[in-house]
Amino acid sequence: MRQTNSITKTQKRLLIVIVSITFLFCALVGRLFWLQIVKGGFLTSKAADQWYRDIPIAAPRGKILDNAGKVLADNSPVYTVYVRPNAVTDKHAAAGALSGALGLTEEYVEGKLSRAQSEVTVARSVEPKVADEVEALGLKGVYCAPGFRRNYPYGNMLSKVIGFTNIDNDGQNGLEGYYDKYLSGTDGYLYSDADIAGRETEGSKTRYVPAVAGCDLTLSINAEVQSAVENAVFAARLEWGAKSCSAVVMDVNTGGVRAMASYPSYDLNDIPRDDVDLLNLLSKNSLVTDVYEPGSTFKIFTTAAALGGGVVNDNSRFYCNGSTTVDGQRIKCWKTTGHGSQNLADGVKNSCNVVFMNLALSLGKERLYKTLRDFGFGQKTDLDFFGESAGIMMAEESVKNVDLARIGFGQAVAVTPIQLITAVCAAVNGGTLYAPYFLEKAASPTGETIYKHSPQVRGRPISAEVSERLRSLLVGVVAEGGGSKASVSGIKVGGKTGTAQKYKDGKIAQGKYVSSFVGFAPADNPKYAVLFIVDEPSGYTYYGSLTAAPYAGRILSSIADSEGWERESEEEKQYIEMPEVTGMSTFEAVAILEKTGLKTETVGLGTVLSTTPAAGLRVAVGDVVLVRSEPDTS
Repeated sequence: MRQTNSITKTQKRLLIVIVSITFLFCALVGRLFWLQIVKGGFLTSKAADQWYRDIPIAAPRGKILDNAGKVLADNSPVYTVYVRPNAVTDKHAAAGALSGALGLTEEYVEGKLSRAQSEVTVARSVEPKVADEVEALGLKGVYCAPGFRRNYPYGNMLSKVIGFTNIDNDGQNGLEGYYDKYLSGTDGYLYSDADIAGRETEGSKTRYVPAVAGCDLTLSINAEVQSAVENAVFAARLEWGAKSCSAVVMDVNTGGVRAMASYPSYDLNDIPRDDVDLLNLLSKNSLVTDVYEPGSTFKIFTTAAALGGGVVNDNSRFYCNGSTTVDGQRIKCWKTTGHGSQNLADGVKNSCNVVFMNLALSLGKERLYKTLRDFGFGQKTDLDFFGESAGIMMAEESVKNVDLARIGFGQAVAVTPIQLITAVCAAVNGGTLYAPYFLEKAASPTGETIYKHSPQVRGRPISAEVSERLRSLLVGVVAEGGGSKASVSGIKVGGKTGTAQKYKDGKIAQGKYVSSFVGFAPADNPKYAVLFIVDEPSGYTYYGSLTAAPYAGRILSSIADSEGWERESEEEKQYIEMPEVTGMSTFEAVAILEKTGLKTETVGLGTVLSTTPAAGLRVAVGDVVLVRSEPDTS
């Protein structure tokens, strides 16, 4: 019995020993698995940091080109000066020599050399000539690593689209940020063996891993068109003393953005990085990010919906006495004296609010909203850019008749400029809505195409027949209506003016307007559309027909010249002397001016105070005249 008990105790002890050994073995295997497999890469990297010292070689960032191959963003060679403090024997002497070459204080450099780090950056963006001076000093432990700094040959041109990089050459905003994955290359490095103190070992060999450049991007932008647009927005802001001016040109048959500019802007080679608020203001691309009430330019889409919905034709008649009452609210036409009896073509030429209220109410909210959604309103266009807004449309179920009437002529709705011009392109190109875009192609450093854009169809909001009729109506606006100042000699242009009041804290901001014009050419077979916006023009000259239309016409004329469009011969313009109408009633003045072949925009009703142009000046028949009046107090 005792012998049996003894055997059992021995077996138990043996089992404990076996279990303990097995546990220790498993723990050891687990630890080895953890170190070699799970943490192997990390530990190897840590070991390499101790075994080697490397100097990074920055990869050149890809270039940004326009669609004709002109360089919009490039690289300039610069250097970064590094020191390995443990390798510098006489820190004071080295600091004196380096500070002289780099233009830094000796105290600053000596502070860098005294740090307890294996590697310290002393200076960035050092010009090649200065880097040569540093190398010539022959200081042990001091290295110059090659790199690049972004430079922009055209300065402030396209600044809000291209964007910029940070000090490490990483894209921060604009296309530099949006396409950083293409533009950024892979850095290389030089590395050599080092001892535990970080000093290079005797006889160590330097190894070289080359950098790989980023991809070059070709944009839909054309530098010549962009230059014309930049000049126009600058001139318009100067002429009208506006808060800002902006414009965008788009290829109506692809959605490619040919030009986009806003003023004020900034120089991409001199970025105001020290003032974050100013930088944010100047770099924000309001044509993509901000919404505004489009005013009469939106009448294009009410017309398209009405034509497509069959609620209007060439025989339809409308009567405008200056206002319409909807849901008990009196809504005025911009011409408070009224336009009288008119057909659809007259209504579009006259931009009569009453006509478009009637069209919207005839359609009903379901049909009007469907067409507006089909044109892309209330949703993003999917432009390849940061921060795009979707615009603002009232919830359909909340829309009352009075809201519907206002939407019909461009109130109670907010759009982004890129949204509006994208929809206009669909309205005039035969009815195809394309997604707008900037990037045409991305190519590797070896020239291999990595990405190539093909037009993206988002829908077909109207038929080709409706589009053709719409083009004809919009040609009438420029030929005979308020858009006459956008006309281009020998080129048929179509378009629509817009003037909208601005709001602040939910109320109308008195005296503040957004004036605009959207046009396209050649009208019979459109190639380009242009949207020109003047935000808060000063004084009383705030109509889009006077402030924005002339500059849109200037841009289209410049495009026609640069692309060699054939110009039709046309009759010479007739000129007359501007009649004197000050002191007359508004009705008398308008009657006299229109009898002489001039078109009128009126501010106020009563006694005429002034006209633009002033009496006695030479004006072309068909030009628009601003008549400013004040109420009679007698």
